[in-house]
Amino acid sequence: MIIINTHAEFESYLGKELGTSGWHTITQEQINKFADATIDHQWIHTDEERAKSEGPFGGTIAHGYLTVSLLPYFWHQIADVQNLKMEINYGIESMRFAQPVLVNSNVRLIAKLAGIVNLRGVTKANIGVTMEIEGQKKPAYVGEVVFLYHFLD
Repeated sequence: MIIINTHAEFESYLGKELGTSGWHTITQEQINKFADATIDHQWIHTDEERAKSEGPFGGTIAHGYLTVSLLPYFWHQIADVQNLKMEINYGIESMRFAQPVLVNSNVRLIAKLAGIVNLRGVTKANIGVTMEIEGQKKPAYVGEVVFLYHFLD
């Protein structure tokens, strides 16, 4: 894990890989809770028997947005940005889902600092993200997310 205390420290990582998170297993329970929270109960996610018999993947798959919602969890395993007044999830510049995440798959995040700007004392960091699926060549997704950091100094 890297520790970042200032804009200048953050900027020193421009164009570099920041790190890789630990693995996380996507369980059916997590998929079902996400379905409840988002009111998205499409059978490919929640109906285990139907997904096995009718689905193209041999079982249920995680919602794409469930995997995206794990970004803060994984990001905080990669970078500890300290000395802050506030941190804001600012946006998603791009996101392409390359492969579905089957239930009980292990996933992890690789992050790279794709861009950084000082906006009158607020750091805007564009983080390139790739979610790997253990044992698969293609990632679950590749994208770029944006965080705003209000450093104390």
